[in-house]
Amino acid sequence: MLASLPVVQDPWFYAVAVPAVLITGLSKSGFASGFGSLATPMMALTLPVPQAAAIMLPLLLAMDATGLQQLWRERNRALVRHLLPWALLGTVVGTLLFGVFSSAAVAGVVGALTLAFLAQRLLFPPRAGGPPAARWVGSACATVSGFTSFVAHAGGPPISAWLLPLKLPPRELAATMAVYFGVVNLSKVGPYAWLGLLDLRNMVTALLLMPLAPLGVWAGVWLTKRVSPVLFYRLAYTGMFLTGVKLLWDGLR
Repeated sequence: MLASLPVVQDPWFYAVAVPAVLITGLSKSGFASGFGSLATPMMALTLPVPQAAAIMLPLLLAMDATGLQQLWRERNRALVRHLLPWALLGTVVGTLLFGVFSSAAVAGVVGALTLAFLAQRLLFPPRAGGPPAARWVGSACATVSGFTSFVAHAGGPPISAWLLPLKLPPRELAATMAVYFGVVNLSKVGPYAWLGLLDLRNMVTALLLMPLAPLGVWAGVWLTKRVSPVLFYRLAYTGMFLTGVKLLWDGLR
């Protein structure tokens, strides 16, 4: 039946896409927060980065809708108003660079960013008790976040590096992030369509993976109460490192 549909046929794609979508759901639920940025690089092991990003976009929008429904009223309005214009500027930069660089170049950029984020997490992890950075740093982080979110749905690490030290209540932080990425992801639909990424094959493939979107979120809620995230973080770090090295190698080749 799968062979008769206009979908990605490579079984290796589904071998990495299924855990990638589940990891994103886990991240959206608050468990293993920040590691949703690993999804597109994982998929890009078997597909060009732009195609992998296009398939992920409808899945992210479905997850965002669930989060916005539950958290909308608890957002920090001032932070949302400050950060979103800069994040949207980053998506504009991402749109322009998408049309300039080849798939190999984009793969190299995503690989380098993945390794850079990993190094930042390991060497300079954000501390909830640390002093907040300056406001202009938040603007810069939001711009970088918008760009990396557009290119590879990897906007979490840059903006988290600025938001976490603000010491927001957990629900307020989750709500602010949900609104932030809900708007950023929605803003990608037009540019992705303009770039020709939202074709029938990619959208049907995304629809095939759609049931995994809420499953990942539900699993994250369940795991948060039963599993220490330390082991998951270690596995995610290893996967992020291997994926980043592979994509960087593809770009340099």
